[in-house]
Amino acid sequence: MATITGLNLYPIKSCAGIAMREATLTPFGLEAQGLADREWMVVDAEHRFLTQRGLPALARARPCVEAHSLRVDARGLPHLEVPLDRERIEGKRVTVEIWEQRLAAFDAGDAAAHWFSRLLDLPARLVRFDRATKRSSSARWTGGMEVLNLFSDGFPILLVSEASLGDFNERWRIGGHATLPVERFRANIVVSGLAPYDEDHVEALVGDGVELRPVKPCARCSIPSVDQQSGEIGPAPLDLLMRYRMDQRVGGATFGQNVVVAQGQGKTLRVGQQLAERWNF
Repeated sequence: MATITGLNLYPIKSCAGIAMREATLTPFGLEAQGLADREWMVVDAEHRFLTQRGLPALARARPCVEAHSLRVDARGLPHLEVPLDRERIEGKRVTVEIWEQRLAAFDAGDAAAHWFSRLLDLPARLVRFDRATKRSSSARWTGGMEVLNLFSDGFPILLVSEASLGDFNERWRIGGHATLPVERFRANIVVSGLAPYDEDHVEALVGDGVELRPVKPCARCSIPSVDQQSGEIGPAPLDLLMRYRMDQRVGGATFGQNVVVAQGQGKTLRVGQQLAERWNF
């Protein structure tokens, strides 16, 4: 039996997450307090997406909800507030680029652009996903099921197991490194109760009218090297993962599973909730 031990929203792609006690399952992933996961994104002057892969300082941007606004804080900068009401967003409809896809979004205005430009020391703007646009996960991995995304890399939910993290950290410490916290892997759902890497083999996690189906291993990049508090770059977990977690299906080293909601849209997930494993053998 798996137990949910963490629920995290990342309202702005590649910025800090928000730990939640509960969150609602939507067609686009998790949502809580008027925030949807990765509904916002920072782009450059040509409207191309920016991430911690190239700009680790994005980790310093810490969003939260304040009244009816998205508030973003970073040490050394005044806070930023952007209306959550879609009709009140200053700015215009623009076309943005993410992973060679061109999508419609709404510009969040000059104040937000100035704030992120100061944070990153380059021209940048904040945009919000236009939900009139459809962006789907690869049907190759979803078994033909249509799965919608906002600005995630490709799937609406990422799940990580505490046991898998424990196994990784045992190997990591042998190399003389300090234990890495689970936040380095930027999961939406963290679970306990599985054996290490069981998430790679379970067909679904089910309970209370919910079915979460792992469909694709998460191929890792350089972001777990970034301290999610300071934005500083440290030793590369990817080097270790490449020694024992290579998966030719995705062409890289994996950790965690991309998950789709096969059943339960509109249901609430809660920290402490138990989900039973359904195996595919």
